Amino acid sequence: MAWIVATLQHYPEIAIFLSLGIGYWVGGKSFKGFSLGAVTATLLAAIAIGQLHITVSPNVKSVFFLLFLFAVGYGVGPQFVRGIAKDGLPQALFSVVQCLLSLGAAVLAAKMAGYDIGSAAGLFAGSQTISASMGLATDAINRLALPPDQAKTLLDAMPTAYAITYIFGTVGSALILATLGPRLLRIDLVAACKEYEASLGGTTELGGAGQAWHRYELRAYRIASDSRISGQTVSQVEALQPENTRLFIERVRRGGTIQEATLDLVLEADDVIAIAGPRDQLVAVLGASSTSGRAADDPVIPVRTGRAVEVDDAELLSVPAEGVDVYVTSKAVDGKTLQELAGLPLARGVYLRKIKRGPTETQIPVLPNTKLYRGDTLTIVGRTQDTSAAAKVLGVLDRPTNMTDVAFVSLAITVGAMVGAIVINVAGIPLTLSTAGGALIAGLVFGWLRAIHPTFGRIPEPTVWFMNSVGLNVFIAVIGLTAGPGFVSGLQSLGVGLFLWGIFATTVPLILGMFIARYVFHFHPAILLGVCAGARTTTAALGMICDAAKSQIPGLGYTVTYAVGNTLLTIWGMIIIMILA
Repeated sequence: MAWIVATLQHYPEIAIFLSLGIGYWVGGKSFKGFSLGAVTATLLAAIAIGQLHITVSPNVKSVFFLLFLFAVGYGVGPQFVRGIAKDGLPQALFSVVQCLLSLGAAVLAAKMAGYDIGSAAGLFAGSQTISASMGLATDAINRLALPPDQAKTLLDAMPTAYAITYIFGTVGSALILATLGPRLLRIDLVAACKEYEASLGGTTELGGAGQAWHRYELRAYRIASDSRISGQTVSQVEALQPENTRLFIERVRRGGTIQEATLDLVLEADDVIAIAGPRDQLVAVLGASSTSGRAADDPVIPVRTGRAVEVDDAELLSVPAEGVDVYVTSKAVDGKTLQELAGLPLARGVYLRKIKRGPTETQIPVLPNTKLYRGDTLTIVGRTQDTSAAAKVLGVLDRPTNMTDVAFVSLAITVGAMVGAIVINVAGIPLTLSTAGGALIAGLVFGWLRAIHPTFGRIPEPTVWFMNSVGLNVFIAVIGLTAGPGFVSGLQSLGVGLFLWGIFATTVPLILGMFIARYVFHFHPAILLGVCAGARTTTAALGMICDAAKSQIPGLGYTVTYAVGNTLLTIWGMIIIMILA
């Protein structure tokens, strides 16, 4: 044991990785749906290991914290700009109000309880579940020019207060919004979501409800000699299908020759046509398939169905197809509904399976009146040539890659941090964004530019996750290791009282925010709670709200408010120190 202690003290990098390992392992476990999460678990593990009096260079946490903040800004940039500049303005304004309520409640609690600024910053971070704010709070405390011992005492108090208040901050927020909220506001959440979905055209689904690729199929049918489609063009035949049905003729076998179907191609009797579409529509229009028992070596076996003759033509059906993600950047598409886009040439032969929006990849319902915005990621299915053509109109293909534009990341953080390092004295008061705030703003700016011009700054999703999750948790681990020796005494002196003040700081802003959202901003009940969850950046609450609503509709109110809330609540870490100091 003495050797282990000596080794960890001499090689603090081992203690950091040990904290991460324990934190991610414990944080990934859940009990009846509740888990500590990686951040809190890493903090507690680091505090425990920190009892061994391990010294870590503060530069370590600074480097990883800059990576984390840049990744946060990069992810929310497109939604942040859109939320301020476009139809998300009311949601963005509400998010500002909710963030001000959160800050005010924490400041009030700290003053009434008589806490020092370190404990106040930890109380704010834990009760609002915004651990990133501790980074800016740390910078702000370090700039107060306090004696080293006093500054260390304040910095050590911060993670103690965070750990005590975080648990209710997470669980309480979810329960207040998902369980108490509908009762206080007298909302029938299920009925409200159905009504809202109907207002978006929810009775008609343009595709995307299924989660498996085989929802869309390609089948071959022989044109009978007495068929009414014989002698008509492909475009005329496709126009015959029932309303709200999307079936397309992709290829045609005529004799021994296979050709791609063009809109002006005239179909003839005995042609074999490959028709693509959702399985349920193929069955509804052309009849159920009964292809069991086919001989594998028989190239064309007629199968009589209720309304058509289906054949098994392996060569005809060997069409290069794919499911790809497309990053929307086109101004022509921005703000258009799916119903409007479905009638454009780009939609022929292409099926929309999923829409993801925002840094949390919130899944947006695929409905006729759902609008697309730049920065959305669409998952589309179809022939390779069709998906490639659609991608050119919509934006750019976001194909999987393991390459990161490291030069872009490094230079962007450099620019942001250098701007943040500038100090302006106003009436003797030094004002600065700090290098951390500069990195966050750099992420916002360059993330937005990447959404508009995705020709540079490529950061794959796994890399963004690594920068976001591991960057923050290394920062948290260093804080925990440094604060470890003073944690026990801090817990003894602050304990139960701090926990109760944390409940106050979590509950009051959320309840006030829900009433303001309902009676001042007049948000629709279906998205109101999602708006509140986004403004408080509580993803756990959004999950519980969607479960209670039995719908993904609440997610429509989450993305814009999350982008604004995540930015402001992080900055509040510096502001609360300025107010209380």
